[in-house]
Amino acid sequence: MKAWAVVEASKPLQEIELPTPEPVGRQVLLEVTHAGVCHSDIHVWEGEWDLGSRGKMRLSDRGVKLPLAMGHETVGRVVKWGPEAEGQGLEVGQLRIVFPWVGCGTCAKCQAEEDNMCLQGKALGIFQNGGYATHILVPEPRHLVDPGDIDPALAATYACSGITVFSAINKVMPMPPDVPIVLVGAGGLGLQAIAVLKAMGHQRIVSVDLSAEKLEAARQAGASDTFQPGGEDTVQRLIALCGGPVEAIIDLVNGSQTARMCFDALTKGGTLIQVGLFGGELTVPLPVMAMRALTVRGSYVGNPKELRELVKIAQGGGLPGIPITREPLRNADSALQRLREGKVTGRVVLTAEAA
Repeated sequence: MKAWAVVEASKPLQEIELPTPEPVGRQVLLEVTHAGVCHSDIHVWEGEWDLGSRGKMRLSDRGVKLPLAMGHETVGRVVKWGPEAEGQGLEVGQLRIVFPWVGCGTCAKCQAEEDNMCLQGKALGIFQNGGYATHILVPEPRHLVDPGDIDPALAATYACSGITVFSAINKVMPMPPDVPIVLVGAGGLGLQAIAVLKAMGHQRIVSVDLSAEKLEAARQAGASDTFQPGGEDTVQRLIALCGGPVEAIIDLVNGSQTARMCFDALTKGGTLIQVGLFGGELTVPLPVMAMRALTVRGSYVGNPKELRELVKIAQGGGLPGIPITREPLRNADSALQRLREGKVTGRVVLTAEAA
């Protein structure tokens, strides 16, 4: 098989040939048709995350080995499967969304289909080869979801950006539809979050971004309000826009500056959900945490149950789409660099030449 892989951290992706996997046990082999380019791929490509005063967390220290085909937003066609996957409704040629956040497969979390919480994470596109390739090997049939009538390029995005925002939003729901929910970041995740909130019937959606172009995209996607941070009065202006301190904020960037802004804008009993991996750290005043009964909670992607639920909402047009730019798989490196430079609105989805 061909793969467009990280061979050396922070160096251009290279087209390489790898042995096409032969599925064993419950494994399923798919031919990739669509692969989304996610901001998390930039961190994987760089090989590290910024932990602020604690230094760097390096992928090599977590057992990631190169070369690696990234890509965790994948749709493909079933090619073959291992003998233990017989009788699971598989057919050659089936189009399926791949759930990538796989774990060990045997622990209590995996058995409860909370694979993303497995302590021995083996995510596709991070610890194992993912969708930037002609083929992808999936651990078992339950990690495959039928997209039905959804555009497969859009369906691919649900495997990461879709379930990531769906899971994060569920951590602040239920909320009255007219109470502001602030979304920090109007990139692929931010636009997906607006779509999910609108599908849930939420009305007051405040999108925050530095880019006027991305804020315009957020307006078109259905954000009720947009906000461009900057200056020493940023927190005060955000609070004024929301009509008072904020009950729920979802930080899809999650850098030192955005985290501080979000924390300072919370109302008593408010919740900050941290999603993005931009990096840095947040220092919190401990008495304020207690006196204002604040919640700061991380949210890591989603689980197979959430992917199936989200796809069910999307089927039949129940979930608005996001802007998608299609590129052939061989353009994986240039697409990644455009995203790194902040030149992508919505999502770039790589496609097989025949897709």
